Amino acid sequence: MRDMSEWTTRSTSENQTRDLGARLARAAVAGLVVCLEGDLGAGKTCFAQGVGEGLELEEEVVSPTFALVSEHESGRLPLLHADLYRLDSYADLDGIGFEELLDEWPGLSLIEWANRFPDAMPDDRLWVQISLSGGDERTIRVAASGTLSAAALARWRDG
Repeated sequence: MRDMSEWTTRSTSENQTRDLGARLARAAVAGLVVCLEGDLGAGKTCFAQGVGEGLELEEEVVSPTFALVSEHESGRLPLLHADLYRLDSYADLDGIGFEELLDEWPGLSLIEWANRFPDAMPDDRLWVQISLSGGDERTIRVAASGTLSAAALARWRDG
């Protein structure tokens, strides 16, 4: 019997990566936190753009690297999109009020480079690791660590 809280899939194109993000967004509910991990160029922002499309946002999702956090409230669920790449310490994370942002956000939270600050992520989270497999192929490994994220993973995987 397979572990229902983990899933591995592949993507062979940007469109497929974007579609995986859109499918996740359609499976998401308020309060879901998605942690994205992957090297530069692995496809995190492409995946995030798919999430925006799946949430039916009016504006395009772009990497919030310089702003650190972008809030999108025009879709089916509000999207909090954070990019922690430029932060150096947990003190920097505290300085932007990260924990409070997550606690108070009424929709889906999507955090790029979450692996830089794993101890700051909530216990119930969906961890999405995107890695280059060669050429345009990516391996996407997903793990759910709580009730809310496990239910979202089941809807995403089976939907």
